[in-house]
Amino acid sequence: MLKGVGCCMIFCGCLGLGIWYRNQLTGRVRALHSLRDILELLAGEVRYGRDTLPECCRHIAKYLPSPFEEAFLGIGSKMEDNTGITFEEAFREGVDSILAELPLKPGDRDDFLNFTRQTGFADSQMQLRAIEQGMEQLGATERKLEKENDEKCRMAVGLGVMGGLLLVLVLC
Repeated sequence: MLKGVGCCMIFCGCLGLGIWYRNQLTGRVRALHSLRDILELLAGEVRYGRDTLPECCRHIAKYLPSPFEEAFLGIGSKMEDNTGITFEEAFREGVDSILAELPLKPGDRDDFLNFTRQTGFADSQMQLRAIEQGMEQLGATERKLEKENDEKCRMAVGLGVMGGLLLVLVLC
């Protein structure tokens, strides 16, 4: 009886490890998707709202999940205070702590933050193009990872199951 419970615990632990690893692999894809959605909202505000980027940040904050909502409201209020900092500095300062918590690579962060370097354009079409360029780069990375992760995720769970069965057979 006790031996059977122990075998079940070992098997469930190995299966859980495989599922955890699969979630780690898909976490980056989910993070890229949410960053691309944020850029799509910004692009929509610039295109149709004809507002400045700080105003756009305040407008889209209500559509964003919790950590991003406060950050975007903070970016808008910092720029409204006219303290002399640029939009790029305010945006990076507001978003860096959130991006550090996400399972992203440095290149992913750069793709997301790239449009802030090009905010000095008076023409909204140039700002819009810079945002769309970031969306395209994030989308390409997301599609590439989705193709790679399908096989890796199946393998992670399969190895967890097989490793659990092997341990149960060896120990029992």
